[in-house]
Amino acid sequence: MSKKQFLASTVEHVDITSFDARPIIRAMGAMSFSARETARAAEVLSAMVRDPECSIILTIAGSAGAAGCLALFADLLRYNLVDAVVATGASIVDMDFFEALGFRHYQGTPHVDDRELRRNYIDRIYDTYIDEEELQSCDRAIKEIADALGSGVYSSRGFIREMGRYLAGGKAKKKGSLVQTAYELGVPVFCPAFSDSSAGFGLVLHQSERPEKHLSIDSVRDFRELTELKIKARTTGLFMIGGGVPKNFAQDTVVCAEVLGHEVPMHKYAVQITVADVRDGACSSSTLKEASSWGKVDSGQEQMVFAEATTVLPLIASAVYHQGDWKKRPRREYSKLFD
Repeated sequence: MSKKQFLASTVEHVDITSFDARPIIRAMGAMSFSARETARAAEVLSAMVRDPECSIILTIAGSAGAAGCLALFADLLRYNLVDAVVATGASIVDMDFFEALGFRHYQGTPHVDDRELRRNYIDRIYDTYIDEEELQSCDRAIKEIADALGSGVYSSRGFIREMGRYLAGGKAKKKGSLVQTAYELGVPVFCPAFSDSSAGFGLVLHQSERPEKHLSIDSVRDFRELTELKIKARTTGLFMIGGGVPKNFAQDTVVCAEVLGHEVPMHKYAVQITVADVRDGACSSSTLKEASSWGKVDSGQEQMVFAEATTVLPLIASAVYHQGDWKKRPRREYSKLFD
């Protein structure tokens, strides 16, 4: 097969506003197993949205964005269902920013000769393909942003804001990305492991050409800024897709605030959608009930959903969107905390 044949069918992103999932969520609430967990997760997220004191933090890990949830993530910001984002660098750069530049993800198959994909310079995420040449263009766009900013130390949040400014300034070929929407609405986006993505390659290129005078990312500053947001917000809810670094950083803000001498409440609400196992003591950074023992998450209103995110996330998000409570929420615009 030729490269063009491999990259013939694009991944299309689900539109949560185009269907009302409330009836199926209600029906699932009367079922058992993952169905009831999913309905309960929608209830907890709805409670976060209805609570006038609650600030909602979205965490994203894994590849749900590449698999068709990029528009969904941006809509959570657009419809005021999220006040801050903590994500992997891949979710923000290799998926969202990548598509904002006009590139696409493609439907493929896991039953393929990966050596043939490599010969065609195609990368595979399970059954999804990415053009490696386009990814390297994304790397160079990150370098272009860094070059224009010059030397200095940034949090990932500060650099991602500049990525949003870059897109809003005319570089976006696809409107409505999470990065651009966050910039325009004042929603801070943190990537504590920012270099584990195309951002890393772009910044290495930037630094290699400017060994004496370059930009760098300070992950400790990320942690401090995110903790400052928790101290300001006080009452918080976590809506977590996957686990890993984003989940752990968001949960740890309670402990970090305590270390800094601030007494803040545990995260009042929490939902996690994951396929990670608990038997190795991890679950990609602890179950929510376990996190309560660390003083991170209140065990009163939390729900684990053990499911692959693309199968349940659109239903939960659509049901909460169509409920309409987001229309009454004030926008926090937490980016202003760091101006």
